[in-house]
Order: sequence, then structure tokens, then C-alpha cells
Amino acid sequence: MTFYPNERIGLFIDGANLYSAARALDFDIDYRKLLEEFRKRGRLTRANYYTALLENDDYTPIRPLVDWLDYNGFHVVTKAAREYTDENGRRRVKGDMDVEIAVDIVEASNYLDHIILFSGDGDFRKAVEAVQRKGVRVSVVSTLKSQQPMIADDLRRQADNFIELAELGRLVGRERRAREDFVPATPDEDDDA
Repeated sequence: MTFYPNERIGLFIDGANLYSAARALDFDIDYRKLLEEFRKRGRLTRANYYTALLENDDYTPIRPLVDWLDYNGFHVVTKAAREYTDENGRRRVKGDMDVEIAVDIVEASNYLDHIILFSGDGDFRKAVEAVQRKGVRVSVVSTLKSQQPMIADDLRRQADNFIELAELGRLVGRERRAREDFVPATPDEDDDA
């Protein structure tokens, strides 16, 4: 990873996508360590975490994480999610934050030098290309080392840098805790990654 001490850095985390990638690699993200790691690499200006939440539930398993992030240096962006039961009878939550992430990345390109996108979703390729035309470097964090790669090839090729989550996990990961009742919001069925 190439970083410059005075560059203004912004983290844009697709919560459901990062959760799935880390789970596929069998670890959890320690968000405190994640902030510390990127603060060492430049001037961390923005750290956004995006997730869909069920608005009608008094409690959802992701709420403690969202609350912790909100009080500890992250700007949390949420929207209402839909709940459904999958073909195996499991409760699922569906929510797509792609538009919110893409718009925020493009707007942030006016004041950032380096955007770090935590997602492997190929739908972000065009947004990445747009901010690169403005002179902003883009690094994408995802994984090729899971059983099924979690990054779209065209997004990886478009990015200035690809950061393998398995390697970053050595710096910001912790042993995975069992969360049998929690299934994060998933992107639309037709997404590339």
C-alpha cells in the first residue's frame, strides 16, 4: 500500500460487503484498530460506514456495532431495509447502499486525495473512474483469497491499488465471534460481487 503522510484520506465502508468478506476469511474487523491503522498512513479526514437497518425492530444484532461506530469516529449512514425469509426458511435483511456510497465518494473527491473503498461490488467501477478523473487516488479493499473471490474484476482493475483484506486483517482483524442470529443486509441479487 502506498500512502503519503500529508494526503487527506477517506474511508468508505460498505458494511454488508465488508462483513461478508471478513466472514469468508474467518475473522472480524476491529474497527478501533482500523481507524488507528489509517490514521498512521495519512490525514484521516472521513470514515463512513454504510448499512441498512430494520426500522421496526426494537433491537437488531447490528445496532450495538452501529452505535459504537457512531460514538467512536465513524460517520454512520443508514437507511431502512426490507426483511424476508429465504428459501431455507432463514430470516434475511436486504438493503442496498450503493447509491449513497457512490454519491458520497464523488462529493468527497472535492476535498480528499485518497479514497479507500471497502467493497468488492463492481457497481462502484464508474464512481471510482469519475473520482480518478479529478485526480483522486482510489484503493479498494476486498479479497481474492476467499473460496469465491469477493471483488469484481473490473473494479479491481479500475482501482489505483487493490488491498487484500486477508493481509489487512493481520493488522485490523480479530478472531471471529459466533453470530448465528445475524445475517447482514445484502446487496441486490444482480450485483457483480
